[in-house]
Amino acid sequence: MRLAALPLLLAPLLLSPLAQAAALSVCTEASPEGFDVVQYNSLTTTNASADVLMNRLVDFDTASGKVVASLADSWEVSTDGLTYVFKLHPQVKFHHTEYFSPTRDLSAEDVKFSFDRMLDPAHPWHQVAQSGFPHAQSMQLPALIKKIDALDPLTVRFTLDHPDSTFLATLTMGFASIYSAEYADQLLKAGTPEKLNSQPIGSGPFIFGRFQKDASIRYKANRDYFAGKPAVDSLVFAITPDANVRLQKLRRNECQIALSPKPLDVQAAAQEPTLKIESTPAFMTAFVAINSQHPPLDKPEVRQAINLAFDKASYLKAVFEDTAQAANGPYPPTTWSYAKDLPGYPKDTAKARALLAKVGLKEGFKTTIWTRPSGSLLNPNPSLGAQLLQADLAEVGIQAEIRVIEWGELIRRAKAGEHDLLFMGWAGDNGDPDNFLTPQFSCAAVKSGTNFARYCDQGLDKVISAGKTTTEQGVRSKLYEQAQAQIQQQALWLPLAHPTAYALTRKEVQGYQVSPFGRQDYSKVSFK
Repeated sequence: MRLAALPLLLAPLLLSPLAQAAALSVCTEASPEGFDVVQYNSLTTTNASADVLMNRLVDFDTASGKVVASLADSWEVSTDGLTYVFKLHPQVKFHHTEYFSPTRDLSAEDVKFSFDRMLDPAHPWHQVAQSGFPHAQSMQLPALIKKIDALDPLTVRFTLDHPDSTFLATLTMGFASIYSAEYADQLLKAGTPEKLNSQPIGSGPFIFGRFQKDASIRYKANRDYFAGKPAVDSLVFAITPDANVRLQKLRRNECQIALSPKPLDVQAAAQEPTLKIESTPAFMTAFVAINSQHPPLDKPEVRQAINLAFDKASYLKAVFEDTAQAANGPYPPTTWSYAKDLPGYPKDTAKARALLAKVGLKEGFKTTIWTRPSGSLLNPNPSLGAQLLQADLAEVGIQAEIRVIEWGELIRRAKAGEHDLLFMGWAGDNGDPDNFLTPQFSCAAVKSGTNFARYCDQGLDKVISAGKTTTEQGVRSKLYEQAQAQIQQQALWLPLAHPTAYALTRKEVQGYQVSPFGRQDYSKVSFK
């Protein structure tokens, strides 16, 4: 039979498999820790759960730099900054799956449940989270939110203990996703609360299907999505730790989007007619956290010596292929309170040795460097980066053993403070400078585990807290500049880089944009 003789009704059968299925496959770099996003603080987990399955009361629009409506159509803030009243979007449906059939729409009771479980130690769901609630704890929400009231099915009121200029922006973060209280009750009655982490339910653009650790995550489009059904019918995360393999899968059209490409892969993709490059300056900082609770790293002179020993320029060239800016502190230079005049620590081996001798470590000491096995946006070549740091430290007498630890275990053990030197990165979620300070340098964040420097100083804590009590940007900037100066003087981090966020896509992909915060939105992706 000749193709031209086929009846017209059969013509769709001749379309490419991609067009038939309207399926989107994304090559990602690691498995999520789970799907109950409130328990975790890694971007990988946020991307696989909050970004595709869930919604928040509000979102952050990166184009305008403003908080915008999501599950809440509108909100009002009292003049004293202590009361926030949100009006919810009507008729928002939770996911219908083989393990849950919702009997009602999303309501204020779901919002109240989602926050009460994190804030109230007496709540029946509070103890279910084995990893605790790292973001809620580090952002000090239990002390900030006095109470939450469901005024009617579509109105919820938050009453704060004190004004906090970051509160609304904080609600855009992944951990502030809204869960189904009805589904939670079903699991609790069945004695299977742990399934919230393995069989998630949300109201987001995609519905959870199946997860095979280190292999894939499968989702299907939510046809009842309140913001409109996604253009694709299904979404697959093809978990592919090796960046080279991600690029090969993209070339073979096994993936249509590949995340966290290596700088060399970006250069290669620019020469290929079937691929295109999406990029934006990332609101992120790559760093080596120095555990200030582990002697002799508890001495600021030792931490300063580590900074002085490191050849940052060589590192940026070798690991980032000169696609990133050198970091001098926690903030990217685009941050509105960035302290641009801090002196930094240019490489000075002699000065580093002198500082070590000053604290009785003339012969150096032994320590460990922790890193992940696979590359990411904030650490494109973990092995090479660790080796460069190891060699530079050896020049000043510090013998550092490299330990390569699988990503999930690395995060878990680092949050427990087991590391010495830790290659890590932080992405600000909402454009507010505090999103770097409170989670990374507050005393509360030591307890929650997100403060990887393990540094708690009451003076620094007061400065960080004071920056949240006023909405005056000039006042906040001065306080945050003061905080940056102390962080640098104490050398809590070895700041590395502010990368450019890249993703590679097939030419036919439309509607995908790279977020400066590392968040992922596939709800608007379609094919040409």
